[in-house]
Amino acid sequence: MEFFRSAILLVFLLSCFSFSSTDAFDALDPNGNITIKWDVTGWTPDGYVAVVTMFNFQQYRHIQAPGWTLGWTWAKKEVIWNMVGAQTTEQGDCSKFKGNIPHCCKKDPTVVDLLPGTPYNQQVANCCKGGVINSWGQDPETAVSSFQVSVGAAGTTNKTVRVPKNFTLKAPGPGYTCGPAKIVKPTKFVTNDGRRVTQAMMTWNVTCTYSQFLAQKTPTCCVSLSAFYNDTIVPCPTCTCGCQKNGTHHGNCVDQDEPHLASVVSGLGKTTILLWFSAQVICALLEFTGM
Repeated sequence: MEFFRSAILLVFLLSCFSFSSTDAFDALDPNGNITIKWDVTGWTPDGYVAVVTMFNFQQYRHIQAPGWTLGWTWAKKEVIWNMVGAQTTEQGDCSKFKGNIPHCCKKDPTVVDLLPGTPYNQQVANCCKGGVINSWGQDPETAVSSFQVSVGAAGTTNKTVRVPKNFTLKAPGPGYTCGPAKIVKPTKFVTNDGRRVTQAMMTWNVTCTYSQFLAQKTPTCCVSLSAFYNDTIVPCPTCTCGCQKNGTHHGNCVDQDEPHLASVVSGLGKTTILLWFSAQVICALLEFTGM
């Protein structure tokens, strides 16, 4: 049994040295990313209205509950007058405003998706899924999340608008590194009947890539034996295989030295026995090797 333990550790060590350490790289999906597109769809007396769309172009990595959290820093003194399909987590100090109070006055707002069941008058297309997004490789139609934001105290032309900066994208598990916003050709929209094409006043993109060095505190690691193309998003198990089923130790792995274990695997032969250890053990190996 010590042999198998050593073998598993050796595999992780070799895997660690096989890849160079980078801030934003996923060896399993090197071209995958999450693209955040801002389309300015109209001007207001003191700013603009934009539709923000997140595309999960990763082949297998979902964004699971409790979902994504998007943040940025305004370039000037912008405020958010209104949002549809999402909300900021804090309003900030709006004490200088009288009459209409903005939705958010923070210099660095943090935005989250609305939950399923949100009233229809507070929704836009592809919103309100609790921040859960499928992977592009699994289902492109559900690999999108959108919301609408009305920005004030901002530029009112594509020459006076200043794009936000310092974008951050957080999700359960490993985090993401986001690049700067880049102004691109305005997005074109085709009407449902296909007879007319409109376009955004202005468009900019932000690209966020998976980073193995950025992780939230919970969970720090997820171990699952399910295939990447499963129909549903699989939660992190406490025990991957060989779990105890009694009420006092539910979710713990079977002790490989227990006497009754030999009777379970005796027919497999010594050279073909390989026990799966608990998720905590595998996570510890991953952290030890720096993966």
